Amino acid sequence: QAQLVESGGGLVQAGGSLRLSCVASGAILAINEMGWYRQAPGNERESVAYILNDGTIDYKDSVKGRFTISRDNAKKTVYLQMESLKPEDTAVYYCHAILQDDSIYFDDYWGQGTQVTVSS
Repeated sequence: QAQLVESGGGLVQAGGSLRLSCVASGAILAINEMGWYRQAPGNERESVAYILNDGTIDYKDSVKGRFTISRDNAKKTVYLQMESLKPEDTAVYYCHAILQDDSIYFDDYWGQGTQVTVSS
């Protein structure tokens, strides 16, 4: 069974930076999409950024120019570099991947979440 494990969350002042990492492990045959979602209290989970196998990248409008997503396929790892953080970026950040484990299907996998808190 594949799993995703995030790291790198924490508390930072507004204007500061954080880097999130997510490693996929277990029985993995292929990984298609990797990305990050976030969920603030009282809000729905929303997509922040994703990167496809072909290198296609997309960002939520409010993080464009501040966040950078990257991926190391050899390490099965996706990163989210977050700059110029704002209090409204405060949320639990979840790693997401669409991957093929030991079955023939691609499925959605989620990490356990890591808290990012930006103080004003």
